Parts: sequence; C-alpha cells; structure tokens
Amino acid sequence: MHIAQQLLFIICAAAAIYLFSKKVKELRRNILLGRDEDISDNKDKRWKNMILLALGQKKMFKRPVPALLHLAVYAGFIIINIEILEIFIDGISGQHRIFAPLLGGFYSFVIGFFEVLGALVLVGCVIFLIRRNWLKLRRLNMAELDGWPKNDANLILITEVVLMSLFLIMNTADLRLQQLGVEHYTRTEPFLITQHLTGMFDGVHVAAIEAIERICWWAHIIGVFAFLNYLPYSKHLHIVLAFPNAYYSKLVPQGEVRNMKEIQNEVLYMMEPDKAPTDAVAPTSFGAKDVTDLSWKNLMDAYSCTECGRCTAVCPANLTGKKLSPRKIMMDTRDRLEEVGENINVNGEWKDDGKSLLHNYITVEELRACTTCQACVEACPVTIDPLDIIMQLRRNLIMEESNAPGEWNLMSSNIENNMAPWKFSPDDRDAWVADVN
Repeated sequence: MHIAQQLLFIICAAAAIYLFSKKVKELRRNILLGRDEDISDNKDKRWKNMILLALGQKKMFKRPVPALLHLAVYAGFIIINIEILEIFIDGISGQHRIFAPLLGGFYSFVIGFFEVLGALVLVGCVIFLIRRNWLKLRRLNMAELDGWPKNDANLILITEVVLMSLFLIMNTADLRLQQLGVEHYTRTEPFLITQHLTGMFDGVHVAAIEAIERICWWAHIIGVFAFLNYLPYSKHLHIVLAFPNAYYSKLVPQGEVRNMKEIQNEVLYMMEPDKAPTDAVAPTSFGAKDVTDLSWKNLMDAYSCTECGRCTAVCPANLTGKKLSPRKIMMDTRDRLEEVGENINVNGEWKDDGKSLLHNYITVEELRACTTCQACVEACPVTIDPLDIIMQLRRNLIMEESNAPGEWNLMSSNIENNMAPWKFSPDDRDAWVADVN
C-alpha cells in the first residue's frame, strides 16, 4: 500500500473515531440530564440478565422465526467486524492480511467462517426488507414509523447488505489475485464460500481485478466508519445500549408499581402528625412533565428502543383502536431528549423553549388510554419500560394540573372524604350492610 493511502486511511480513521467519541459524549450528557436513580443492587442477577437478554436475546425467541433471523444478522454483523481489526492494522501499516502468515491454515478457516456469517446476514437483511416493504407487517408499518423511522430501518438493512456484499466480492477478488500470483497478495488457503466464486473474474485483466479488490476494501472500511457515526443517530443504537439497559432493568415483580414517597409521607403525617418532621421541605413537583423530570434510566430506555413494535403489537389499548402506542411513547421521549440536547449545544446551556414532553409530544388522550397491564414491558426484548414513563406523566397531569376525567376526580374525592370510592359516608355504608342483613 502506498504511503498516500496509509495517510488517507489514518485521516479517515481518526476523523471517524473523533466524531463518534464526540457524539457518544453528547448522548451520555443527555441521558444524565435525567434524575438520579440508584440501581446498584444485585450485581450477580444483573450480569445474568445482561447475558441472557442482551447477548442471548432470550425474549426474542418468543417468536422463533424472526428471532433466528435477527440472531444471524446480529451475530454475523458483530463477529464479522472482528476482521476490522486486521483491516485497521493493514491500513495503518501498509500491509495486506497481516494475520495470514501468523495463523496459517486457521486464518482461512476464520475468514471462511466470517463468509458464512456474511451470507446469513445478507439473507436475513433481504428477508427483513421483504417483511417491512412487501409483506407490510402491521407493527412495522404503523403511523409513528412514517417518514424518517421507516427510512432509517431500510437504510440500515440496505447498508448491511452492501457491506456484506463488498466483503464477499473483496475476498473473491483477493483469492483470484492470489491464484494469479500478484505481488502483495498474501497466499492463503481457499476461503469457504468465495473459492467457488473466483470464476466470475475469468478473462478479467489483472489491473481491473486489483482495482475491484481495492475499491471493495476501501468502500468496506469507509462504510464501517460511516455506520459507526450513523449509529448514534439511529434506532440501531440499541446494538450498544441493549447491554447496559438489560443490566439496569427492574428486578422487582413486574406488576409492582413504584409509589410516590412524597405522597405516602403526606398521608402518614396526616394520620400520625407526631411523625411529621419540623424541617420537612415540600416537594417542588409531582410526576414528570418533561424529560429532565424522568430518571436517567427512563432516558436510557428511550435511546435503547429498537422500534420493533412488539410492545405496541400486544397493547390492548392500541388493539382496540385507541391512540396509545408504547413504541411512540419511547420514540417521543427520545425525540424530545434530542431536542433538549440540541438546545444545550446551541446555547451552551438549557434555554426554555416553551415545550415539554407532556402535551407537545405525548397527549392526554394517549396517557389515559393505558390500562397499566404491563403487556408492553413483558414484550420488550431489551427490557424497556414504557409504563414507567406513562405513570410519571399521568401523575403530573393529575397532581400538578388536576387534569383527570370527572369519574376519576369523583372517585378521588370520595376516597379523601369517605375513605372509599363510593359516595357514602362510613356510617351510611354500615347502615347499608345492616339493611342487607
């Protein structure tokens, strides 16, 4: 490899790493805009969850066919990119297949294994494209995916098809150049799949084959650098965040709803005034109105969302025609968080823009449609909890805005005055029971 190519490679690699690191730092800042939440207990169980749910994709296998396809694409894409280490070293050093002499015949076995995975990735991505664009599965073609989200999913799948195709064509051209004894192309054992494809270059001039191999090599690595920097802007950020998100997932029983300590204390002090502290500070707000009122785990959930729609597909409110879509709740939270982050980038600090997650992104109608059945939480393959966000927004609606249906307000008033949901005093209830007897 000429020195000019080495310098160009180093510049491209440095730029890609710098831009990616800058965006990762920004994402971390955005997540930490959320309220603090201590999730440091039961480390052994959390590691187990991460291995089973993120690495082993345990919850995906409730639907075996898409799970197997996803596993092939995910594992293939991740494992194949181990080869990027060799390409990286080759690009900096000016060598070609630097590991081949060191590993001998095992090198060809490894590359052959990568080729099999690459073929599986190709097949899986093509099937996923068909499912999205021709079969039009309902959960993959809902209103909240119109525009950029649908284009994002297709772009990633097409990119993976292109990258895997470049990888296979590059290996095929490389093998053909080895057969022709071209200098600089290290002799290896034939690769498992591409050894059967070298015939496509029969009769092609050596210079043309070299050009094809170099173009594929450069396009593959530039494509990987571009994908790396596209990742933080895409739903495919879950490739990275699924692991910490699974680690920090809830360990309490799924149906257990977290109570508001401030409200519990108010009731306690009302019942037992002697326990009320003299220096108690009243809470400034209840529930959540904007993303900064949510916890950092809620915000990590938003960035981890794969937009797969499994949550919405099992949501009884959505299935009965109501506007609620748990997937949209997560997408709206992420979009609002990105807007807040951009506000900070532009102004150097947060400047009030007159917007909030509640009302501007997520409507009252959506929130009231939720039955808190936990179906969305159970369905999510990376343990995202849309219900927690819904509950916090609803609490703000009711406790800060007194915004609740008349039936809810009547029930709350009855509980406050009569200590029961019904409009009868305790004495009247006792009399009713006596009359029945």
